Amino acid sequence: MSVIRYKQKQKTAKLPAFDLKNLIQIKPMLLLLCLGLLYYTYTNWQSWLEKLDDKPISAFALLGTPQYTTNSDIRDQILQMGQLKGFFGQDVNAVREKIQSMPWIKGALVRKIWPDRLSILVTEYIPVAYWNENQFLTADGTVFSLPVDKLKNTDMPQLFGLDYQGPEVLAAWHKIYKDLKAKNLNIKTLAVNERGAWEVMLDNDIILKLGRGEWKSKIDRFVTIYPQIDVPEHKKINYVDLRYNVGAAVNFTDVN
Repeated sequence: MSVIRYKQKQKTAKLPAFDLKNLIQIKPMLLLLCLGLLYYTYTNWQSWLEKLDDKPISAFALLGTPQYTTNSDIRDQILQMGQLKGFFGQDVNAVREKIQSMPWIKGALVRKIWPDRLSILVTEYIPVAYWNENQFLTADGTVFSLPVDKLKNTDMPQLFGLDYQGPEVLAAWHKIYKDLKAKNLNIKTLAVNERGAWEVMLDNDIILKLGRGEWKSKIDRFVTIYPQIDVPEHKKINYVDLRYNVGAAVNFTDVN
């Protein structure tokens, strides 16, 4: 008896052919879709965050020990902005710019504290001299304004000039003050006009007219001749004009 063997043919299943063209067409579409999604998220994230705020920012803490800025100053500036937004929605840069609009504020750092507070740190301009009567000068010659009632120290020199001359006038004051102090004379005011002419007033109200250009030799000359000036009876020195190569002209006025 013969045995018939059957060889069963196995069929192999084939996957569809990979079409590279279709992928190339899909990739730009996916990229545009992602970019569109990112742009939509970027332009709307602020409004989404604002919806999470359940109450507006309503308190602040003024850090450090500022000399001139008070809680009332900060409160007044913030109230001018109207009602603030919540923790997520409030732009702290807007608050910072408003605080820095106070003329004696050099800079401000504002941070949000959860859930409804602001942390505020300010740096201030510190006056070392009066400038043109209604302003002040810092140690580096910066001109700024400050309410007079905020002054802690009123014993400061009075300087005058154009705003861009602040550093120059302050440097000159330090030198002249030192030279005169060595001779027991005190300077009260120092001024330079638009033509560059210098003028000093001593604490006894004697005016020294120094003119333009170099003034140190003129100060030295005044210090030398001052003890030798013969003041007439019932008169006092009004000014000493040192705008000469040698000597000086002295003007007298009546004693009140």
